[in-house]
Amino acid sequence: MHYDTGKHCVFYHRYHLVWSTKYRYKVLLGDVRCRVRDIIRQVCAENGVDIIRGVLSSDHVHMFVSVPPKLAVSDLMRLMKGRSSHKVQREFPHLKKRYWGCHFWGRGYFSTTNGAITEDIVLQYLENHIADPTGASR
Repeated sequence: MHYDTGKHCVFYHRYHLVWSTKYRYKVLLGDVRCRVRDIIRQVCAENGVDIIRGVLSSDHVHMFVSVPPKLAVSDLMRLMKGRSSHKVQREFPHLKKRYWGCHFWGRGYFSTTNGAITEDIVLQYLENHIADPTGASR
């Protein structure tokens, strides 16, 4: 195990996060996919979140991240989903036809720590998810 450090703490917080596009529309393709990935990386870097592994499928996102204790997972999700939704809809006008209500992501998200399963199992799942992006996640 590799512990992370803050100014006054030592921590090991690993989260598996999953969220999907509204109505599971398969819009995370091409330039939209690259832009969403860049925005998520930017938000994580600004907030001290280390991305251990991430996978973008055509209709959902999987991330395995290390989150510092000063940041709640709900706040991280709000930042990632909110900023990416706003910027992607502004930069790609063709999405307005599909998302006329200005909601790019679905309402909720999935979050778990790796306490119940080992980190290797999560990483193995994400590796297999790349090869078969629609199989195990449905």
